[in-house]
Amino acid sequence: MTTTWETMLWVAFPYVVLAIFIGGHIWRWRSDQFGWTTRSSQMYESKLLRIGSPAFHFGIIGIFFGHVVGLGVPNTWTRAIGLSDHWYHIMAITIGLAAAVACVGGLILLIYRRRTNRRVFGVTTVMDKAMYLFLALVIVFGVLATVVHTAIGTYDYREGVSLWFREFWSFQPDPAHMTSAPVFFQLHVISALLIFAIWPFTRLVHVFSAPIGYLTRPYIVYRSRGAQRERRGWEKVGF
Repeated sequence: MTTTWETMLWVAFPYVVLAIFIGGHIWRWRSDQFGWTTRSSQMYESKLLRIGSPAFHFGIIGIFFGHVVGLGVPNTWTRAIGLSDHWYHIMAITIGLAAAVACVGGLILLIYRRRTNRRVFGVTTVMDKAMYLFLALVIVFGVLATVVHTAIGTYDYREGVSLWFREFWSFQPDPAHMTSAPVFFQLHVISALLIFAIWPFTRLVHVFSAPIGYLTRPYIVYRSRGAQRERRGWEKVGF
């Protein structure tokens, strides 16, 4: 039997976050298209950025696809293709931790760069700080949940958290699946919901800015400053 607080936390709150996520992006696009960018600080410092940014982005991409499989694919499907639960967990832990190491390492470098470089720190907004904080919480709690409750412990998130996630999208979430989950999984989900709530108001909106137009736009011809304009028509021929 779930309490009113648990129902609010694991049923109402996620849908409020979803509404903010969708509505916030619509508002941001209509009111601040020029701000729909990463606000790159590469011109202020590039050495650490060259290392930290790729590590963070490749790590977060690996984590994303791992969550897609772990949360969206039922364990009956992986068993049907001959992948046992034992080998699934080994693959999830090894690949997931490798992606987490890259992501955490890249994030630490990016935060260190922003905090120690005066020019980069000077262009860091309050929302940037909140974004980095919640990103760090999501990743740390996710790593702790994987190590403490899955690698060392015996909790199978595909029998609890994954069920709640799929029920959420069918508008029938059972809060009992989350209330029975270990604490680090609960904290991981709550911090993830918070990052989705502030997403539309941060530089994270650049995730949805795929440069599709580059595939069809015409070529741009660049000329050096000293290049002379080509003359048209007949030119005088000297003897």
